[in-house]
Amino acid sequence: MIELFSIFAIGVVLTLIVGFYCILVTDNLIRALIGVEILAKGATLLLILAGYVTRQTALAQALAITMIIVEVAVIATAVGVVLCAFRHTGSIHASSLRNVKG
Repeated sequence: MIELFSIFAIGVVLTLIVGFYCILVTDNLIRALIGVEILAKGATLLLILAGYVTRQTALAQALAITMIIVEVAVIATAVGVVLCAFRHTGSIHASSLRNVKG
């Protein structure tokens, strides 16, 4: 039981680290959105793991479903912003947005 917990805990931590790294390192907006998605999946896994540890799996599942729904809305809005930025600047790099006015 402890071995299973430690394997999942290491997987969750690695997923969160990969998400943070992907967001912080890249200049590409699409890769940053992928990093946000990976980070959100890591947070969902962390929530499920916390529910498993506290033996409140029903609450953890309900919160995870709610988090997934909110995550979809955030990613859809962010993709719309990235598409608008691409149409305006012709590039998906964050550095091209520094010169945008208004």
